[in-house]
Amino acid sequence: MPFLTLLRHGQSQWNLENRFTGWVDVDLTAQGEAQARRSGELLAASGIPFDKLFTSLQTRAIRTGSLATEAAKLAWLPVERDWRLNERHYGALTGLDKAETAAKHGEQQVTLWRRSYDVPPPPLEAGGAFDLSKDRRYAGVEVPQTESLKLTLDRVLPYWNEKIAADLKAGKNLIIAAHGNSLRAIVKHLFNVPDSEIVHVEIPTGNPLMIELDGNLKPVSVRYLDEARAEKLPALPA
Repeated sequence: MPFLTLLRHGQSQWNLENRFTGWVDVDLTAQGEAQARRSGELLAASGIPFDKLFTSLQTRAIRTGSLATEAAKLAWLPVERDWRLNERHYGALTGLDKAETAAKHGEQQVTLWRRSYDVPPPPLEAGGAFDLSKDRRYAGVEVPQTESLKLTLDRVLPYWNEKIAADLKAGKNLIIAAHGNSLRAIVKHLFNVPDSEIVHVEIPTGNPLMIELDGNLKPVSVRYLDEARAEKLPALPA
């Protein structure tokens, strides 16, 4: 049975500053780098022989994957990167302080934008400082102006089916170093989390979530490797 480990990137500079990040290419803090290395130590201690690393096209996920695999003495692992594993796009919220945004729009509205399944934030204005439509890494990609978790899952799922699931069904043990919401999308899909419950699912930075899957890619066990920093685990499907 294959193992899939979901690894949210270590703390980024905008995590530290409590700002909405989305597709902006923010780097790790020193603490984030330490979390990535610690994740690698935990991966090594798990004893699972990993075969491949997937990441998004964002620096914080790429560096987390690199630091973790180096610490696990797995720097040689094949790596595949794709924009479809990027963080969800936060639209017009991008770059804003989360606390100030809640004070302006109300905690309930901001929670709806942040955690609900199908309510996206207002769209990003074209041509602004955070408009990535001309970024070379997204050549040929229709960069979104905003995304809900549902829209994030809509772009993650085809990649999951085409690339990731195929490797898992071939018996490969995989690591996905990505982002809070692209990983929440995968968790929702794997564990059949109801739309109303996904709001309560949080994946901490730099703490590998290891999922054992059966031959049909149905989860049979799940655990965080750093129990001291674990969040509530999704329920195994019936």
